[in-house]
Amino acid sequence: MINNTEHSTPVLHSSEAEASIDAVMKKYDRESNTRVWTGTPQKVIRLFVAAFSLWCIYVTLFATFLEEIRLTSFLALIIMMGFLIYPAKKGITKPNHMPWYDIVMMIAGTSSFLYFTFNAESIIQQGTRFKTYQIVIGIIGVLMLIEITRRCVGIPILIVAGFFIIYAMFFGLTNPSFFGRLKYLVRNLFYTKEGIFATPVNVCSKYIVVFIIFGAFLERTGISNFFIELANSVAGKYAGGPAKVAVISSALCGMVSGSSVGNTVTTGSVTIPMMKKTGYRAEFAGAIEAAASTGGQIMPPIMGAAAFLMADFVGVPYSGIISRAIIPAILYFAGIFIAVHLEAKKLKLSGIPKDQLPKFTDMIKKIYLLLPLVMLVVWVSGNMMTMQRAASFAILLAIFVSLFDKKDRITPAKLLDALVAGGKGTITVAAACGVAGIISGCITMTGLANELINAIISIAGDRLIIALILTMLCCIVLGMGVPTTANYCIMAATTAPILIRMGVPALAAHFFVFYFGIVADITPPVALAAYAGSAIAKSNPMKTAFNASRLAIAVFIVPYVFCFNPALLLIDTTVLGVITIALTSFIGIFGVSSSLEGYIFTDMTIVSRLLLLVGGVCMIDPNHLTDLIGLIMIVLGCVLQKLKARGEVTENKI
Repeated sequence: MINNTEHSTPVLHSSEAEASIDAVMKKYDRESNTRVWTGTPQKVIRLFVAAFSLWCIYVTLFATFLEEIRLTSFLALIIMMGFLIYPAKKGITKPNHMPWYDIVMMIAGTSSFLYFTFNAESIIQQGTRFKTYQIVIGIIGVLMLIEITRRCVGIPILIVAGFFIIYAMFFGLTNPSFFGRLKYLVRNLFYTKEGIFATPVNVCSKYIVVFIIFGAFLERTGISNFFIELANSVAGKYAGGPAKVAVISSALCGMVSGSSVGNTVTTGSVTIPMMKKTGYRAEFAGAIEAAASTGGQIMPPIMGAAAFLMADFVGVPYSGIISRAIIPAILYFAGIFIAVHLEAKKLKLSGIPKDQLPKFTDMIKKIYLLLPLVMLVVWVSGNMMTMQRAASFAILLAIFVSLFDKKDRITPAKLLDALVAGGKGTITVAAACGVAGIISGCITMTGLANELINAIISIAGDRLIIALILTMLCCIVLGMGVPTTANYCIMAATTAPILIRMGVPALAAHFFVFYFGIVADITPPVALAAYAGSAIAKSNPMKTAFNASRLAIAVFIVPYVFCFNPALLLIDTTVLGVITIALTSFIGIFGVSSSLEGYIFTDMTIVSRLLLLVGGVCMIDPNHLTDLIGLIMIVLGCVLQKLKARGEVTENKI
């Protein structure tokens, strides 16, 4: 928040701000509703979670034992930590209290996974000959994983999982015996790599966990504050400066954040009050932060951890994923930036006074904070080392660079905090990935994916646009309230094959479903990121969600562009082809964004809005004729705007 002292800059962690952040996070982010531990129990649990983080780093780097042992022990510890940290429902604040039934469920859930851990070799060798007690153990394991997911992730993903489990049990599986179907279902979900221990959990335990810990260390080096101050120094002085600061800082913070809600609340606690003070409407201020923070999930190099999953699903190196994600991410934030700028011009808003902004020269002195991120990308993209090893070295580098800043130096206490935060952050992702495995397992064993694919293809025929629209709707519905990683896993299993069957390149199909999966965070009726932004802005939640969807219009356009023309993802193209598609896409996004904003030089007439809107949509199609028509319409719309603005000036002078 702005104060009037010279060279003041927003401070991210005042006690008042922390209280506000905690309140909003507890309301909109289930991961923030934790048990209250104090004294010795708190110390013991923190040490246990920190030890888990160290164990995960060790296992990903050095473990040579069976993959089944690694995966089952990983989830056993996730179940144990989940029950220790998350209560059965919100609002339980009694210190050092854990009900007897939670203790029983924790022991039962942990034991079921550890049973698999210590008997992995014999279970693998016994094939399909499972005894009744083993099926019971599997059922307990599945139920306890679902319960932990309910506590730390929420209900929406469980509704999706419940639908697929019920479908499998009563419609999808063909065994006439109920127990036969149950046995087959549990065996596949719990004792094979086609269910809980499928790709999502495998990638989570191998790569994602180390990057979550890396993100926790980066936060403790003060990089979030650095990003906000850097954005202030670059854009704060211009018209509507605080909103532009929100867009830039959220994009940067999104590189190390795996949560749309978390990103919204963390940066929004600083930027939203600044935007309101400048003159932006409350619902618009909350929407800007929500849209920009959701976009953090598509910003390389981390992409909400989905980049690692996509690399595994598609078979493209991680460096190939992040390089292809750059242009679409820039276009997304360009669309928001255009809307923010035009709104500021329409409202005649000023920027932040120069004497209240940090100096850019001061920011340059802290540029070393970016070194861990830069080196991570260099190590991975240059194939110098594996992803997990690169992340581990980046953690050490983050600790090293912090030593140059007395304020944010990583002390032993901060080191422990980072390990605890990393371990705790892994619980939610791992649980969600486990349930995503259940969903994909049910889809695979019942052949439901093929039925869905055939249904959409039969409706669409050979018209790709129809298939894209239907797939988009499926992604938005299935993605509501589901975390980024699990969200993408569900989309990759259910909807991406539809587009691949229609002839869309696999990478473009996976990017398409990933984009429309995460847009559910700002799309009504769920729109958790928008609701979190509205809570800070004290605005109407639904109006904030609709404003966020309008601001993020690029996310509804760009995926169509790279499905029609994969050159935007650097697929089968030349440098000239990339420049052409990026430029036409930017012009198209400008047309649509300005039309929805209703302003360029002055308030638009309905004719200008239609010209800009239709022209922008025309430029989605890679056809040269439609590009030319779209460009002409956008130029004509801008000329009409300019003429109208000049007419108003003349009229006012008279």
